[in-house]
Amino acid sequence: MILALFGMTACTVAPVPQTGPAPAAGAETPRLPAATAVANFHEVTARIEPVAERLCRRETPHQNCDYMIRVERDPRAGVNAFQTVDRHGRPQIIFSLGLIAEARNIDELAFVMGHEAAHHIEEHIPEQLASAREGAIVFGVLAQINGADQAGIRQAVEFGAAIGAQRFSQNHELEADALGTLIAIDAGFDPVRGAAFFDRLPDPGNQFLGSHPPNAARQAVVREAAARFGHPN
Repeated sequence: MILALFGMTACTVAPVPQTGPAPAAGAETPRLPAATAVANFHEVTARIEPVAERLCRRETPHQNCDYMIRVERDPRAGVNAFQTVDRHGRPQIIFSLGLIAEARNIDELAFVMGHEAAHHIEEHIPEQLASAREGAIVFGVLAQINGADQAGIRQAVEFGAAIGAQRFSQNHELEADALGTLIAIDAGFDPVRGAAFFDRLPDPGNQFLGSHPPNAARQAVVREAAARFGHPN
């Protein structure tokens, strides 16, 4: 069951907290009107999806590349987006209403969608699942060797799976940032402007086993990738 759960999720764009101190006056661009935010999301979907599908079919033709882009309307989802696959292997990108509302411009939405699409092209879910399996096996065997009972072995397996799944997560995020930059550029968006989204996220820093790299490192990857693809910074 634990390993199955790891196979169902790929990435979260570190959610913006829903509570906390208010930003300084004038520090942020105000939110877009709801109608504008929704229109931007539809435009981004129409332009990003075919670019991502074309790149996916070219780079990983063995995969299902027919992206389905969905909206999570439950307010408990917060400000969030992630990529997963259904039971047929079809890639799905899910945006929360909170994230659509939080984006300050169309390029932020495009960058996030390109990033999530890139996770599938880079085959991060299979890599994450394989690493989780390895971790579960190693920790489970060690627990058994050390005389743990069934409950202890089960706990070790779960812990090992969690450690394994996190093993490459920061690299996966940076890879998706770089490829997502290319997808956004090809679709006619400005990923450097879009990556300003990180300025409003809490910085995860260099946490031990943290799932996301520091925000500054991610923005640097976007700038470098944009320069490689001929986009002016």
